[in-house]
Amino acid sequence: MTQTHGDVVANSAMTAAWAADARDVAAHFGADPVAGLSTAEAAQRLAADGPNELVAVATKPAWRLFVDQFANTMIIVLLLALVVTAIVGDLKDALVIGAVVILNALVGFIQEHRAERAMAALRRMTSPQARVRRAGATLLVPASDVVVGDIVDLDAGDLVVADGRLLEAPNLRVNEASLTGESVPVDKTIEAMGDADGALVADRRNMAFRGTAVTYGRGLMVVTATVPFYALLFGWIAQHLGIEPLMLMVALVEIALGV
Repeated sequence: MTQTHGDVVANSAMTAAWAADARDVAAHFGADPVAGLSTAEAAQRLAADGPNELVAVATKPAWRLFVDQFANTMIIVLLLALVVTAIVGDLKDALVIGAVVILNALVGFIQEHRAERAMAALRRMTSPQARVRRAGATLLVPASDVVVGDIVDLDAGDLVVADGRLLEAPNLRVNEASLTGESVPVDKTIEAMGDADGALVADRRNMAFRGTAVTYGRGLMVVTATVPFYALLFGWIAQHLGIEPLMLMVALVEIALGV
């Protein structure tokens, strides 16, 4: 994300969009709250940052997932050791090696299967369409075409397609169960919050978060983060923790969704 509007990770002001005035946040992302982005600017940002969706890959059948666990050098070495040990008649060691190979395959299979389930669940959270303001007109566009800086209209029944700072929120209530686990809808506001008040994501009542659902009222928000931002953020965190980005995303999704 090399464009100015995408400096969410490095720009401390925008990592705390909830602490800034709503109009200042919109201005930072070059968005007009009334007219929205121009068509050309939206297209440029989409090309630069990529679509607001997880990349779908063909799902492997369960048997293929299991077989693939044996397709690595260490497992092949262990299988060769198993064969040699069995030939020389050391059945006890052969059984131990066989158990290790099977256990490793089962653990890998379970992890990959859970990863596919979690990714599928996260994709289902994405609304197929969103109402955005572009060049002074309100358009219905695929959620994948929503970009950082877009002005999005929210109404009861809508699924929030990206994270955003609320610009308007008359009687707006949002179900954030997918984010916090709480089933009671949250009353939203547009007022800036203090550092202490917004320390927890669940307390940021002037923000709307991807995958949550509008249950009452209406709202207007400026998009501050889309899927490419999360891919970059998870990659950065995973690098510093020394784990795979996919497994980090899976763990966070499973916590949120109870998968």
